[in-house]
Amino acid sequence: MILPAPPPAFAQARNISLVRDAEIEALVREYARPVLEAAGLGRSGIEIVLVNDPSFNAFVTGRRIFINTGTLLMSQTPNEVIGVLAHEAGHIAGGHQQRLREQLARAQTLAVVATVLGVGAAVAGSASGARGLGQSAAGIFTGGMEAARRSVLSYQRTEEATADRSAITYLERTGQSAKGMLATFERLADSMTLAGVRVDPYQLSHPVPRERIANLETLARASRHFDRTDPPALQQRHDMVRAKIAAFTQGHAAAGRLFRDNPGGVPAIYADAIGTFLSGNARAAVSKIDTLVRAAPKNPYFHEMRGEILMKAGRPAEAATSFATAMQLDPHRSGIIQIGYGQALMATGKQEDLRKAVNELQAGLSRDREYAAGYRYLAQAYGQLGDVPQAELATADGHFYSGNYRDAKIFAARAQQKMPNGSPGWLRAQDIINYRPVGR
Repeated sequence: MILPAPPPAFAQARNISLVRDAEIEALVREYARPVLEAAGLGRSGIEIVLVNDPSFNAFVTGRRIFINTGTLLMSQTPNEVIGVLAHEAGHIAGGHQQRLREQLARAQTLAVVATVLGVGAAVAGSASGARGLGQSAAGIFTGGMEAARRSVLSYQRTEEATADRSAITYLERTGQSAKGMLATFERLADSMTLAGVRVDPYQLSHPVPRERIANLETLARASRHFDRTDPPALQQRHDMVRAKIAAFTQGHAAAGRLFRDNPGGVPAIYADAIGTFLSGNARAAVSKIDTLVRAAPKNPYFHEMRGEILMKAGRPAEAATSFATAMQLDPHRSGIIQIGYGQALMATGKQEDLRKAVNELQAGLSRDREYAAGYRYLAQAYGQLGDVPQAELATADGHFYSGNYRDAKIFAARAQQKMPNGSPGWLRAQDIINYRPVGR
């Protein structure tokens, strides 16, 4: 189930909304794994982060690749998304972020020099009464800063072109087609044409789409893998992810339109079941998701969705059974699904399930430590058990992984006062209290 996620400090600072979903994350990681290996990044701890944004975009910060849900929704094939990920891997492997920082530093120096020269000219003009000299000072100000800006943009365009070529290399190494990359650039070019957009290519940080196509098409078509298509099973998984994103972000009707050419297909039924669930008709949604479960009983995400629907229907014991099945079937051992199982156990209201819920929530969070919402459920479970110190520590962790460090420290201090000195909980609280964000 797509869930809004409190963003870490980086995302908060840029007003980025993240989402968490076990099914989508598993698929995108599978897309990324071969190209990261080909780029020499297989053991670099690269994370894929989903951004709740309808536009077609992806970007890199540090060791994280951020990809918009709109990119997945608009991509007709897995190969198109894989091409996007290969391009972003090219940025990481090429060290482009560090070099961009260096370029920005040089540009800033150039702008400072221009400012100093402009101030000097302005002072000289004022002292001499030479009006023309004062006007030329303004030109030095603006001209120097514009030159610095264009220098950075030119550098960025060069790095984008380099990342495109690297992506072609990675796709070739992994036996995949670059056709998806070309399709992406064609879509971007068409959207600019339909919008009547006229741009100065020298004012862009990326090469214009038609230029990118011209630069890559010959190289892409020369590959023996160019006409290779995605396996049907992978295409279906891709379409199911698109169905889920459409239903959650654009509504029932939009999800139906996405698959109107095949209304009886699995993705269309999936979209309909989710849309029915979101519209509040849990009973009908259970019936629809059960159709999919019967057709594919080993699909963990159908069982997970069934659990979510049953929770909404007020049937937590049955929901717990569905989540438990999803956990058993999930090859990726998602912490999100296990946290859902713990949440369902907690909702049964049975004391014996409550202690088990704590164990499951803790285990799920150990696999997905940054899943901030899970700490809220854990705090509730501890609170129901009467364990106030652990409830406050879980609350502190939830604030911490949401980037809300002030409240994290407050709750950590409260928890620590009630814990034995030197105990694991006391030490974790101390870590939160002592934490200082980078750059502050």
